[in-house]
Amino acid sequence: MSVKECTHHKDKKRKRVRRLFAGILIFLFVVLLTILLVWAILQPKKPRFILQDATIFNFNVSAPNIFSSSIQITIYARNPNDKIGIYYDKMKTYANYHHQQITYYTQIPSVYQGHKDVNIWSPFVFSNNVPISPLNGPDLKEDQQNGGVWLDFKIDGRVKWRVGTITTGHYHLHVTCTAYVPFGNHPGDGGIFVGNNAVKYQLARSCDVSV
Repeated sequence: MSVKECTHHKDKKRKRVRRLFAGILIFLFVVLLTILLVWAILQPKKPRFILQDATIFNFNVSAPNIFSSSIQITIYARNPNDKIGIYYDKMKTYANYHHQQITYYTQIPSVYQGHKDVNIWSPFVFSNNVPISPLNGPDLKEDQQNGGVWLDFKIDGRVKWRVGTITTGHYHLHVTCTAYVPFGNHPGDGGIFVGNNAVKYQLARSCDVSV
């Protein structure tokens, strides 16, 4: 093969590579543009979360700053979109007091939520002899003795949006349900005995949702 033929062969190969690369870029551009247009037309809304109730099985501050607890919460989650589905993934819930995490993480199963669908989760958030801030320990015990505690029940996870056959990438989901949890042991205090000294409180608190 002559030098001229070799150079011509290399030029043809470069042109094919350039055309292939240009085709891939155009295809990706069209796909992204379609997703953006669909997104803009549908205007997806954030899911809605409500903390419905909390059942207190154990809530105890021992020593100055050692905390144990067992609380079952009921979370209502609704997809407000009529054309967009939501995938929930790697969801975990826990409780905060004065911006400090005071329970372990509890996993919530992954699930797909269809258009206008509702899911109800009832996870336990708990801790066993967990050390907390020396400043928060006495405050937590005092709040309990005074009849109630303000707690932040949090959910962290990931969501994906589904439009028809198109599914987006993951987005971080942060949910904060702030509620005053009373500790009265009588129905007049808003509590209902559910056995084994556990008391259930209806809360019905809307949660702050960030995606």
